Amino acid sequence: MGPAELAALMHDWREKPFRVKQLQRWLWREPAGDFDRLTDLPQALRRKLAEHFHLKCWMPVKEQTSSDGTRKFLFQLDDGNAIETVLIPERDHSTLCLSTQVGCRMGCAFCRTARIGFKRNLTAGEMLHQILHARRVSPAELPLTNLVFMGMGEPLDNYDHLRAALGVIFDTAAFGFGHRRVTVSTVGPPDMIRRLGQDTKAALAVSMTAAEDELRSRLMPVNRRHPLADLKAALQDYPLVRGRRITIEYVLLAGVNDSPAHVKALIKFLHGLKVKINLIPFNPAPDVPFHRPEPAVVELFQEKLHAARFTVMIRRSMGADVSAACGQLAADRLEP
Repeated sequence: MGPAELAALMHDWREKPFRVKQLQRWLWREPAGDFDRLTDLPQALRRKLAEHFHLKCWMPVKEQTSSDGTRKFLFQLDDGNAIETVLIPERDHSTLCLSTQVGCRMGCAFCRTARIGFKRNLTAGEMLHQILHARRVSPAELPLTNLVFMGMGEPLDNYDHLRAALGVIFDTAAFGFGHRRVTVSTVGPPDMIRRLGQDTKAALAVSMTAAEDELRSRLMPVNRRHPLADLKAALQDYPLVRGRRITIEYVLLAGVNDSPAHVKALIKFLHGLKVKINLIPFNPAPDVPFHRPEPAVVELFQEKLHAARFTVMIRRSMGADVSAACGQLAADRLEP
């Protein structure tokens, strides 16, 4: 429950307004796991809460650690479905890659999650539980400071629950993450991008992968409904705080979208937009019929974008040896 829901509950129960902040602390700052441990609440209120609600702390049913320190958690949900979450170590902090759906219905050809299809949306609580666990296990020298909604699922396809989760994430009485440290990654439905810009100050990342309608429609079926012209209009409308830019994610597929002609089309599309570009050499995954470009091809692609005066980074794959890199999540079933 977010702050508005907690406030409504306490009002209905004729409790003092300050109980909301107390509850938020126990829910998000110091997760209790048991109502009896909410020691600054009256016993009568604790009993009433226990009658109507439950507290629990998620634990992964499977964890894998990459040679680079990336940790992938497999969580089994109450209905038997499973999701994966990835904790990525950075130089002085940790970043969490969260899932928003069980599977995904976007059908991107280069993404392993698409292969399992769409099963259901996650609730806001199921998104937030991923953060709670990651914060609990992050080492003190690498505290959890950054979140990216870039795991399983399309965040804007589960917008109401995403927005509710973001409300708790940004609330200073709850998680209190800064707006610059939370990124929502999307394949780009224009109307939902506009809604995100109206409702939140989260950073926006957009998966491009091609800047020509025919090719992008083959790789990303969303483009058949929302062609590039509509996407660009939405990006032009997106409200940006001064000094911030939209991140463009471009997965490089060998022989498919990595030629000089493709970079030329990308430059043309991005003209006039406030963006930075993340180039993502394809991370191989079972049953996904693409290959990673040679390093020289990736570097040439980057150089041409640099020459057009774009800020460009080649994203270093993290966790690929445990299938935790971009595009590799598929909630592999557990072994006993």
